[in-house]
Amino acid sequence: MPKRPYDLPPLSSLSSFEAAARHESFKSAAQELNVTPAAISHQVKALEVELGQQLFHRHQRGVELSETGQMLQLTLQRGFEQISTMVTQLRQDSQTRAVTIGATTAVSSLWLTPRLARFWKRHGNIAVTQNVSDTDHAQTGCNLSIHYGDMTRDSGDCRPLFRDRIAALASPAFAAENAIDALADLAHLPLIHLNAPDERWTDWRTWCTALDYDGPIGEGLRVNNYTIALQAAQDDMGVVLGWNALTAPLVQSGALVPLLPQDIAAPLDFYIKTHASANERAILLRDWLLTTQAS
Repeated sequence: MPKRPYDLPPLSSLSSFEAAARHESFKSAAQELNVTPAAISHQVKALEVELGQQLFHRHQRGVELSETGQMLQLTLQRGFEQISTMVTQLRQDSQTRAVTIGATTAVSSLWLTPRLARFWKRHGNIAVTQNVSDTDHAQTGCNLSIHYGDMTRDSGDCRPLFRDRIAALASPAFAAENAIDALADLAHLPLIHLNAPDERWTDWRTWCTALDYDGPIGEGLRVNNYTIALQAAQDDMGVVLGWNALTAPLVQSGALVPLLPQDIAAPLDFYIKTHASANERAILLRDWLLTTQAS
């Protein structure tokens, strides 16, 4: 083993002495360090033996620092203050280097979080915080953010993640009980409608119109959260519009199945925006997501 560039007593002895010196009491030091007074006395005595100096004058009523003890206490206090300052700085630097990425609830739970799990396996030293909000504009403090919209109308560094396709999905049990052959049959089925705050999300009427069907469509459940809409479909409550990239795990597992063969291209892109606060770790995460977005 390489020789240490310094020669110090054990840290346990130094910390025990510092606490005892600060309190001028072995009992109070023991309470602070969650040990027995005898343990403090043993550590201090071992330190005195190693240094060859008396650090405390011991009396029946307690202990009192010797002149040597006072000098050592002052030195240790300065050293511990410097260590504390450095630890605080390192913690702040760690928070500064952490990556914060914003996304909606649906994108976070269905697309982003599974990929972050794989990212952490390769880059476990990079802390990533998600800022989840369905307002799409609440991205204050984010280094990166994922959006669904017209990327050309946004400012800054924006890069496309994927252009999705949208299909009609239902649970296997619902599909078995409600086999349909044409879009017109949707008029007789309960549909799960998403009353999203973001009007850019494709609704049932827009989806049907894109497939040249302008007839009646069924009513059913109305929710304001896409994750809840997907859960309702899995619970046999109706037909939901599924963005392929978001619902792929549910389809692959058999939790949801296509009810009709038709689908449409999503009119807008999912894209990732790099904010001015992005550091090199954020850029690494962004590039990783761009490279692995299809998986």
